[in-house]
Parts: sequence; structure tokens; C-alpha cells
Amino acid sequence: MWDCCFIAYHQLRRTIGELEWGLSPKQIHSLKQGMIQQNSEESMGTQPTPVAPAPPTQDECTMAFLAHLLQVFTGFIGPLIIFCVKQDSRFVKFHALQSLVWQLCYMALFFCVMIGFFFSIFTSLAHLPPGSHGQGPPPGFFVFFPVFWLLAMGGWIVNVILGVVYGIRAKRGEWAAYPIIGNMCLPKNGS
Repeated sequence: MWDCCFIAYHQLRRTIGELEWGLSPKQIHSLKQGMIQQNSEESMGTQPTPVAPAPPTQDECTMAFLAHLLQVFTGFIGPLIIFCVKQDSRFVKFHALQSLVWQLCYMALFFCVMIGFFFSIFTSLAHLPPGSHGQGPPPGFFVFFPVFWLLAMGGWIVNVILGVVYGIRAKRGEWAAYPIIGNMCLPKNGS
């Protein structure tokens, strides 16, 4: 009995979570009531209609896998091409979009640190007294170079881990979302 309740509860949560965006509170309430009634009929032995989306095809799983894997080698270009080519598949669009958003966030952070690095170097050089150019690198170099290097190497490692782990999960047909940016890439209301 508890197994049936557990399955019905999770089916209700999954369905409501998928459809809740864009609905009025009255529509959400009627949908919840309909699901509760459907789940009570399910426990009585009648067959419910399936509410889960169709599983992705092998081609969709492969393209989603490639979107994650290609980000390691091509940056944002690979996921962008896959996102543009496979507009008909929600599964591929979701995985390519989150790879693309990750790459754009990483690139923006990388450029901000690079701008800070060059700004600190040039301001340090501008404030040196005349004739003291042979004393060594500017102090900004010692501050920003380790940060710049750590961001570049750490970002590459995170890039490889995300590409491999979520590529494998996409190949299995899972709707696996990246930790921070994945939920904003989820398709909403049939789009």
C-alpha cells in the first residue's frame, strides 16, 4: 500500500513540476485534484493515461551527448551548432542550451578577470617613477596572474568534468541539469 502511495506522490510531483509554469492558480488546483483522483483510480486497478514525456530517441541521446562533449574541445561553438541544428527536439535543446550557457558564463568570467589583470598591469606601469622601468614586473602582476591562472586551469577542469559526467547522463536519456544554471534551461510549457 505504501509503495502505491509513494509512486503516486512522485508521479504527481513530477507532473505538477513539469506543467506548473504559466498556469493560473485555479488551473493548478484543478490539475492537482485531477491527478489525485487519477492516482486513487490507479490504486483501484484502472489503467491511467501516461503523463511522462516520451523517452528520447537514440539519435537525441547521441546529439545531447555530443553537445556536452564538444564543449570541452570547442568551447561554445559545438553546443551552439547542435542547438541551432536540433530545434525540433526538446531533449537536445535542453542539453545543448545548458552547455552553451555554461560556456558563456565561463567565458564572461574569464574575460572579466583578464580585463582586471591588464588594468592592474597598466595602472602599475603608469604610476612608476620615470627611469625605474628595469626593477621587475609591476605589483599587479603578482596579484592577478595567480588568479588568472587558477581560473583558467580550474575552469578547464570543471569544463571536462561537466562535459563527461553530464554527457554520460545525456547518453542514458536523463534530463540531468547542471547544478546552478540547469534549472533555468528547462523547457517550459511545451516550448
